[in-house]
Amino acid sequence: MKAKASTQILLAMVAGILLGLLLGYLSGAPQYEDTTFAKVAESLLDKLDFVGRLFIRLLKMIIIPLILASLVSGVVSLGDARNLGRLGGKTFLYYMTTTVLAVTVGLILVNVIRPGERFDPDKAPTTVVDTESEPPSISSVLEDIVPDNIVDAMAKGSVLSIIFFSILLGTAILSVGEKAQPLAAFFESLNAVIMKIVGWIMALAPIGVFALMARMIGTLGITVMKPLAFHMLTVLLGLAIHGVIILPLLLRVFARYSPLKFIKDMFSAVLTAFSTASSSATLPITMECIEENTGASNRVASFVLPLGATVNMDGTALYEAVAAMFIAQTYGIDLSVGQQLVIMLTATLASIGAAAIPSAALVTMVIVLRSVNLPMEGIGMIWAVDRILDMFRTAVNVWGDSCGTAIIANLEGEQLNR
Repeated sequence: MKAKASTQILLAMVAGILLGLLLGYLSGAPQYEDTTFAKVAESLLDKLDFVGRLFIRLLKMIIIPLILASLVSGVVSLGDARNLGRLGGKTFLYYMTTTVLAVTVGLILVNVIRPGERFDPDKAPTTVVDTESEPPSISSVLEDIVPDNIVDAMAKGSVLSIIFFSILLGTAILSVGEKAQPLAAFFESLNAVIMKIVGWIMALAPIGVFALMARMIGTLGITVMKPLAFHMLTVLLGLAIHGVIILPLLLRVFARYSPLKFIKDMFSAVLTAFSTASSSATLPITMECIEENTGASNRVASFVLPLGATVNMDGTALYEAVAAMFIAQTYGIDLSVGQQLVIMLTATLASIGAAAIPSAALVTMVIVLRSVNLPMEGIGMIWAVDRILDMFRTAVNVWGDSCGTAIIANLEGEQLNR
């Protein structure tokens, strides 16, 4: 229990795989058919299924208050919206553009590689899918973003509507100013309380992972690891395209900065991000590298980088979009173009609050899955390789923040050490 949370989860995952293999063998081997061993194994698999579903319900329970509190307090923390001015506009434009580009790359790759279809057809997980209803059109998806009743939207778990309302409410609190300070303080306190509850839930993560992995391996067998390998390949390829091609291209065009020199200047920050898997923990090193090595001013760096550590999660958004599509493919759910656009929009917006959430990708993953009604049980599969991918996507997150700082500094007329 004294080990780090990531170590506990990794150990739980390994233990779950081992137990799943044992229970799967006892419940399926011909020599144990109709024996006490088989009955006990099947009973344990049922109990593990209950524990896993209970953990998923805890995550689903906290999603709505989490979105409302974190987004409102996040917008309010930006300060007076009128004072953000030109610098704020450029920063938000860059962050939203690169995040959308990252998600687009992920969706293209996952539709081409289709890692979720690598399961043995006889062992692939299934779920009940409504095949009679028409897939939502793009216009209906956009219309649903604006709720006609926010309370009803919360009751139904309409994620996009709640995100829209939360951003709108936070912006209104900023605009009102002094009179709205009590409301701003309320949401800041609410966010702190919700984060505490999330921390309690995440303390149970090793138990949840153990149960989900054991149940999945015990039911599906070790063949589940093959599609997971393709899932990892898809995510890593997407991160490579975004980090090695798209971001350096933007850096070259808009900052006139050599990507090779820039990676040398920012290498310490990117390496720290990879090893810690935390954008926030890397922030001091990122700021030192960007100011000392590239020549960007503290005025730009102190605004762009802290904001980026909170809202600019290119790697995380790409990962969540790929993971959602992987889960859909695994369960044989064919998502329409409109539903994939919902994934793109939700992954982009959900990544805004990722940095402030412990084990961010898991919680925001629930938001993305909920937006298109995908089965939450799929989280148990992707979590098996989450820790490894977390290191890569965090490195891309920090790399994107750094490129953005250089680009915005150049657009502001600063002389960089090119």
